[in-house]
Amino acid sequence: MSSVQRPAGTRKRPPWWVVVSMTMVLVLLVLLLGGMLNLLPKASNPFATETKDRTGPVLLKSIQDMSRYEAASGSFQVVVDLDKDAKFLPDAVRGNRTLFVGKGEVGAYVDLGNVGEEAVKVNRDRTAATLELPRARLEKPALDAERSYAVTKQRGLLDRLGDFFSDNPNDEREVHKLAVRHIGEAAGKSDLTERAEKNTRNMLRELLVSLGYEKVSVRFTDGHGKH
Repeated sequence: MSSVQRPAGTRKRPPWWVVVSMTMVLVLLVLLLGGMLNLLPKASNPFATETKDRTGPVLLKSIQDMSRYEAASGSFQVVVDLDKDAKFLPDAVRGNRTLFVGKGEVGAYVDLGNVGEEAVKVNRDRTAATLELPRARLEKPALDAERSYAVTKQRGLLDRLGDFFSDNPNDEREVHKLAVRHIGEAAGKSDLTERAEKNTRNMLRELLVSLGYEKVSVRFTDGHGKH
């Protein structure tokens, strides 16, 4: 059998699937380069991720009437250094350490809801008034999630493997609780309650003076007859 001879100078055409693949690659390169160089301002990035908020409706669980006078608040910052070591194992194998900057606020208030008529004394001429109020108290610390952040996270090999099978590998609840606890302790050592009582006293004095009272006395008690 005689073989078919191709004319000199002719080249073998590539398979059709090679031509299609190269064409698709060229089109993708043109789109990518055009997007990077702003040559295609109306063309969107085909590889861009799209974020969708599928959160359900917010449910109102309860409503509570407030009878507190928010008299003062303080901003606090703490650096939590949480270090967990395993005995007889180096940190590179088992152990983790987290540096977390926690920022939050603590408010101080005076509860006016339980102040009865016996706590307010007015003279006959209605020119002098004496009020006995409960001492100021601190609210629970409120950690600011947007301003708080983890500086570093160092984890051993076994901890990383455990995170791989965990449902919530980036769980930071423990450092959040520590930050809230330390902020609350710092607030308790501060003068927030004293300032709250001072601000409450000034507010009530200004209010009663504007109503015609000439002498106003505001005292804070601890509930046991002590001032």
